[in-house]
Amino acid sequence: MSDHERYMRMAVELAKGGTGFVNPNPLVGAVIVKNGRVIGCGYHRKYGELHAERNAFASCTESADGADIYVTLEPCCHYGKTPPCTEAVIENGIRRVFIGSSDPNPKVAGKGAAILREHGIEVYEGILKEECDSLNEIFFHYITAKTPYVILKYAMTADGKIATFTGKSKWITSDASREHVQHTRKRTAAIMAGIGTVLADDPALTCRLADSGTHARIICDSSLRIPEDCGIMKTAADIPTYIATVSSDEEKISAIERAGAHVIKTEASEGRVYLPELMKYLASELHIDSILLEGGAELAYSALRSGIVNKVQVYMAPKIFGGAGAKSAVGGAGVDFPDDAFMLSCPAVSTIGDDILIEYKVGGE
Repeated sequence: MSDHERYMRMAVELAKGGTGFVNPNPLVGAVIVKNGRVIGCGYHRKYGELHAERNAFASCTESADGADIYVTLEPCCHYGKTPPCTEAVIENGIRRVFIGSSDPNPKVAGKGAAILREHGIEVYEGILKEECDSLNEIFFHYITAKTPYVILKYAMTADGKIATFTGKSKWITSDASREHVQHTRKRTAAIMAGIGTVLADDPALTCRLADSGTHARIICDSSLRIPEDCGIMKTAADIPTYIATVSSDEEKISAIERAGAHVIKTEASEGRVYLPELMKYLASELHIDSILLEGGAELAYSALRSGIVNKVQVYMAPKIFGGAGAKSAVGGAGVDFPDDAFMLSCPAVSTIGDDILIEYKVGGE
């Protein structure tokens, strides 16, 4: 491993410290090196606060004049909630900048690197690009597509069941797998479920990790069947909660809003919430950059059919339930022919104890 890769890998690990706190901003880490020694490091800690480069400069143990900086994402060059990071790099006398990922944000998109070069700074791009890109698959999608990055997650048995024929589902996977899900919850800005899951399980839909930020909850409830005494409604005043519907029941809408939740009305698609419209609203109005879709075989099918899903996470337990009437992970009408299947690609397989986690991208390669 070259020194450049070693320092960039340090920056990648630093960037992960912002997980769950910087949305809808990207995860970014920075390391400052002078005469072969690390003299400063930092990462973007929280949305609205200093970016990685400025935190790294603030931590320097000596002057950064003539030093190199390794940063996982191209430095920004525009004014937002904080001043441009390119200014900080120039003002601190940095000699060389090593960049992992280019920033697809139209406000940056190569302009940051160009400004640095115009000031006589050497810029090298694409250092550990694949690892740096993987940090920000959420941000890259959100900033270019202007919709949330949606992860469909489900746990199933080796024969594809998400519950027994009696409807019992606790628990299919191990404690370790369920803990792993919490880390995905932490990474995403919102957790979404269908009303069927709320009625059947009365879930909290929160991240149980101690160091987690606040995440929104979105319930797709086309007919406004959500009970006023369920756990989600009881905590709606404390946790951002959004009920998506096509109903015009003003009395129920008023009751939901009095409890502290917010109602989002969309156009109807076959009598149900029109998911593409909901996604655009969540991104543009609420700045929700990512969603973990958990719970609801019908919602899973609707989400896949509408094309809003970007990634599928399948937790598979070494169990077989059997049962012709036992539910599978994706419901709905299903496709007519094998060639009509929702195609997945780029499988990444890992083990969590005796369970298997398979992560796919949605669509062809």
